[in-house]
Amino acid sequence: MTVAMNNLDAINPATREFLQATHHNYINGHWHPAASGKTLAVQDPATDKTVTHVAESDAADIDVAVGAARQAFENHGWRTMKPALRERLLHRLADLMEANTTVLAELESIDNGKSAAIAAAVDIACAIDCVRFMAGMPSKLNGSTLKPSAPFLPDTELFAWANHVPIGVVGAIIPWNFPTLLFCWKLAPALAAGCAIVIKPAEETPLTALYMAQLIEEAGFPPGIVNVVTGYGHTAGAAISSHPGIDKVTFTGSTEVGRLILQAATGNLKKVTLELGGKSPAIVMPDADLDIAIPGAASGIFFNHGQVCTAGSRLYVHRSIFDKVVEGVAEIARNMKVGPGLDPATELGPLVSRTQQERVCAYIAAGMEGGAEILAGGTTPDSNGFFVNPTVFVNTRHDMSIVREEIFGPVLVAMPFDDLDEVVAQANDTRFGLAASIWSRDISLVHKLAPRLRAGTVWVNCHNVIDAALPFGGFKESGWGRENGMDAVKAFTETQTTVISL
Repeated sequence: MTVAMNNLDAINPATREFLQATHHNYINGHWHPAASGKTLAVQDPATDKTVTHVAESDAADIDVAVGAARQAFENHGWRTMKPALRERLLHRLADLMEANTTVLAELESIDNGKSAAIAAAVDIACAIDCVRFMAGMPSKLNGSTLKPSAPFLPDTELFAWANHVPIGVVGAIIPWNFPTLLFCWKLAPALAAGCAIVIKPAEETPLTALYMAQLIEEAGFPPGIVNVVTGYGHTAGAAISSHPGIDKVTFTGSTEVGRLILQAATGNLKKVTLELGGKSPAIVMPDADLDIAIPGAASGIFFNHGQVCTAGSRLYVHRSIFDKVVEGVAEIARNMKVGPGLDPATELGPLVSRTQQERVCAYIAAGMEGGAEILAGGTTPDSNGFFVNPTVFVNTRHDMSIVREEIFGPVLVAMPFDDLDEVVAQANDTRFGLAASIWSRDISLVHKLAPRLRAGTVWVNCHNVIDAALPFGGFKESGWGRENGMDAVKAFTETQTTVISL
């Protein structure tokens, strides 16, 4: 199969204008080239062509950005600003994002490869919802009054309270699979808490972060409160992780890089939130509604080309319905429209880079060499882009790399089970614990099964459902802390106790 190329002539004029502009770092309310003068190329993964260049920053640029954030946090009154004013700025940003949804979605597609239509309906819509949800948090971040006894001061009357104060300067490192959404997952709660922030997008997908910086400037945020610096993870990202002027690092990405960030953060014992890898099970019980479960399982793995940390990449189906379910998922895979993200008909776009394409193909080859059987996919289309056809494996074993390791591509491994204890043991037999899904109409069984799954989120008769109100994070090696909800805002604060002797 031959895949058509992206048609950049058909994009919004504002998108084209942005691509043709010179792209610098956004620091202290101004645009600065990298201190080294270096730039890095931004590729369209549908064509393997360079579409623009951005600054290739390193430790020197991070140092300037952190200094600007520190000065803004300490001196510009941001952390003491009345909650209503911070809320107003965040709502203004959400309004600007909504007005520029088409541009953000097209940039996301050109940068990441995903469908622009899906990006607008899911990624950008959820990012806007996150900013609006967090806009309501500054006035809700309340403390509590306390009643200390202090038995060693029997004649002293004490009054005390505990309050949430902003943690300070935040360093945020964003992955390439949901650039705009995860930019907002980091930005909005940090700003709601009263912090200043330095954000580094992934080197593969820097464009929407820079466009968001323009919108942040237009919204009227004080200079230095938000700083966006582009560059490689091993240089600019490492500098954020180890910088003594940063009080907290929030990172989404692989477990392996998460470990490196933890090591780097020990210098000044900065706080860390990590949302890391996953190998999520989807469990289809014999009573499941297959009209829902089959397309749901397919969407659970093939959404965003499988480049989702919560992707339902391990499908466990009761043996009595295994063949029907797996063939149904394979049929969906065979008929998916693979193409460039700017084509409205595209259901599965390219992977983000050639490196990622080669990584996913290596896993597919390893599965075949290990004796697994392919029911669908396993190939790459005839294209210059980084495409991989949606792939379904059966006859797999739990010791195979395709079953145990996070592939981060459109690759599903399907396995039958016979009883509940067996599938619970198999589902939990992983170093990850980010998410899981159960497909069943038996509400009693669901209530019994869900707590037995070692996962931060358990979905029932759905998969990959996220919302700004729902805490999100993992067990085991899938990370530390939670994003979204009030938990996310509190993660950017310290609890301060004040005691008064009356």
